Amino acid sequence: MELFGRETELDRIARFLESVRHSGDVRLVRGEPGVGKSALIAAAADLAAEAGLRVLRASGSEFEADVSYSMLNQLLLPLHDEMLRLPPGPRDALNVALGFGPGPSAPPLLVCNAALALVVTVAQKAPVLLVVDDVQWIDRPSAVVLGFVARRVAGSPVGVVATSRTGTGSFLDPRGLTEVALQPLSPEASGQLVDARFPGLPSDMRRQLLELAQGNPLALTELPATLVSPASQGPARRDVVPLSEHLQTLFAQRISGLPEATRKLLLLATFEGSGDLRILREAADIADLAPAEQERLVRVDGVTAHLTFRHPLIRSALVALSTHDERRDAHLAIAAALADDLERRAWHLAAAMSGPDDTVATQLDEAAHRVRMRGDMLGAVAALVRAAELSATTEARARRLAEAAYIGAESGDTGTDAVTLLADARATALDPSGSLNAANATAFLMLNGDGDVHTAHRLLAGAIETGGHGWRSDDPALVEALHTLVLLSWYAGRPEHWAVFHRAMARLTPCPTDILSVLSKTFPDPVRTGAAALDEIDGLLAELARTDDAARIIRTGTASVYLDRLADNREPSWRLVHQGRQGGSPRRHLGALMHLCLDDYLTGRWDEAEELAREGQQLCDTAGVQFFAWYFRYNRAIIAAGRGRPEEANGLADEITHWALPRGVAGAALFAHHPRTLAASAEGDFEAAYQNAVAMSPAGELARYAPHCTWVMFDLVEAAMRTGRTAEARAHAEAMRSAGVARLSPRMALVQRGADALAFDDDETNRRLEATLREPAAQHWLFEASRIRLAFAEKLRRRKALTAARSHLLDAHQGFASMGATPWLTRTAQELRVTGLRPETIEDAVPTTLTAQELEIAQLAASGLSNKQIAERLFLSHRTVGAHLYRVFPKLGISSRAGLRDALSRGSRSS
Repeated sequence: MELFGRETELDRIARFLESVRHSGDVRLVRGEPGVGKSALIAAAADLAAEAGLRVLRASGSEFEADVSYSMLNQLLLPLHDEMLRLPPGPRDALNVALGFGPGPSAPPLLVCNAALALVVTVAQKAPVLLVVDDVQWIDRPSAVVLGFVARRVAGSPVGVVATSRTGTGSFLDPRGLTEVALQPLSPEASGQLVDARFPGLPSDMRRQLLELAQGNPLALTELPATLVSPASQGPARRDVVPLSEHLQTLFAQRISGLPEATRKLLLLATFEGSGDLRILREAADIADLAPAEQERLVRVDGVTAHLTFRHPLIRSALVALSTHDERRDAHLAIAAALADDLERRAWHLAAAMSGPDDTVATQLDEAAHRVRMRGDMLGAVAALVRAAELSATTEARARRLAEAAYIGAESGDTGTDAVTLLADARATALDPSGSLNAANATAFLMLNGDGDVHTAHRLLAGAIETGGHGWRSDDPALVEALHTLVLLSWYAGRPEHWAVFHRAMARLTPCPTDILSVLSKTFPDPVRTGAAALDEIDGLLAELARTDDAARIIRTGTASVYLDRLADNREPSWRLVHQGRQGGSPRRHLGALMHLCLDDYLTGRWDEAEELAREGQQLCDTAGVQFFAWYFRYNRAIIAAGRGRPEEANGLADEITHWALPRGVAGAALFAHHPRTLAASAEGDFEAAYQNAVAMSPAGELARYAPHCTWVMFDLVEAAMRTGRTAEARAHAEAMRSAGVARLSPRMALVQRGADALAFDDDETNRRLEATLREPAAQHWLFEASRIRLAFAEKLRRRKALTAARSHLLDAHQGFASMGATPWLTRTAQELRVTGLRPETIEDAVPTTLTAQELEIAQLAASGLSNKQIAERLFLSHRTVGAHLYRVFPKLGISSRAGLRDALSRGSRSS
């Protein structure tokens, strides 16, 4: 069909397809309803097919938007045979996600990577074009996959073209996608279209049509049938009805003339959403589609066995024309055809119900929990709200509304109105489970509101202690409430708050859950109880690679912070970050960012730490979860302190304190002393460093319920020695020994040995430190190891052991240089000069100063990996990898990748 007035767009399509063929490309076409988006991408699909591209099509359905992966099922169904040839991991992930087979649901990131791998593999035979219409109606998980694929097609012969209505939101994140606004036709093009399609149209009707349609192609082609019909005869009038409503009425006129069986079949197709003829055959006689095809209301593709509507408004008109009984019968028929798809079946059964039905409510409740496990909080809330509407008792309704309110409040997802849900739940007497969920939701709403920790703790603790839950550890509401109580107690930071939690844990029967058990030992007071959980934490961490439960990943990370096991949580944390960037739960996204930032600080990935901390703080601002922004101010502050930006570090610490103290968030205020300690030490102000360190825990004592005091133990000992407080330094080192902090982790053992070597001037402590520093594990904790080497070397130099001092100083210089830890780097260079090395000798003796991330990227590039492969391995964009290499080349004195291996080898030999 000729497209009038779209010559420019067709030229762009031709260039776009050429770009797809050679290097991949993406377009998101936006426009008003009926402006011709579907026709334009249909033309693109036809041109692509003529050019030898393989075209895969799908379209969103407003009635399938709550069904996970329904659009992806449409899109990838033609590739089913190719999917079966994928490796087992990606194959099984897609097989389950698309509903082709049973099995545990795969993590969203695995589904994303599997879909990308499938498309890229198919594109090796012939370029592939993915065509997706009406993305404003596609389900959230499919939108995540589509956005993931679209942002990674560069360099592969894969194209993505999608359409979306102007003024409507969608789950597809448009960042990084090239958008094109499709404008209405010009008056000249509109006239050409009308004259070609309706050459005999009277001039007055033609004028009325052009004025009414305002360049909308769908209106221009469909309105004349109404204008010339008997019903339209009479005085000319101006239609002030919005265009979309007017066109819906127009379609209704066309639909009303169809046979009843055809109209009912189209209603089935509307609600089924995917257009899968196999499902429709289970519910009706496909032969009844013929009149709809003849009226050009639908297209039927015999090859893919799919039906598509020629315009989404046809579906809206079908629903508007149907009776209640027809809609109910359609949903029941679809549910019967979806016996193996429990989630979609539950939604269709729910849609068929006009009154309470406990059986259907229970099925939808179960579907909500499956969706929540996948990280789709909006989907879980929607399912619970509908289940509440179908509940046969007011208690069940209130319980489900309270749980929906808790999920919405805890996830921080702005798409859920947790306040209204909570109010509706409380309008009815709540059962014990509902009361706990309501209190839990209220606690999170308070945190995200004015941040009143003490009131939130008192409210939730009261609900837990007075609830009728029987202290059963298999009660999900009670377990969730206790997890929240952990956080509230930690924020408050007082023994009396933790006492409530410990009393509750002691009453659980038959025993606490595995994560609660570990958390209770490693998070409140790890100095005294953390070692008892070492075997348990190993079990939790071993499960992370096999779970897609976002809450479990975050809680395991939290349990591992003070045992220094965050490195074991990096890959699952990155999965959650990518889910969050694609529209997932803000809370899970933030939790993963927090854990990555902390691990980055300890291991010297300071560039990444700063980048992720900025991302986290921005997310807190945009997602409306300001309570958690202090975490990212803290992470920014410790990196600023380490890199010699004391004003920034102290300013951020002050912001934390000013925010935390009025709200009773003593835990955050305690954290603020860490960057102040670090900044003062970096500047050589050891008196200020000492005062801030003892504000976290007094000298000679490791304060109870102040776990972060373990992160300044070495600072306190060093500052005490530097200010003549030898007794205090030794008392603190002895307190560390008595507590057995070295048992907690290799990092704690390193810190213990470093503190001992400074505080006790004897050969035995020196030998123990030397042995610890030689262990491979010590090099993982780059900042701690480098600082301890510097301080120990200064002591050795004062004892005239210049050779031994110089060796430690060279290693410290390399570590500080790779992190950009300027103040310590300067001190190390000064010490090296004192040992007799001239400045030029230092430069020769120390490898070129790449940051930790630059070094990692350079090593991968030297091994032969492309920028794209490096980006996938490190969870970066290929542009970020290229930018890092651009900075690396001049540092290494080379101009291309070819010189990387030799340059890095020279640096390794010189170290």
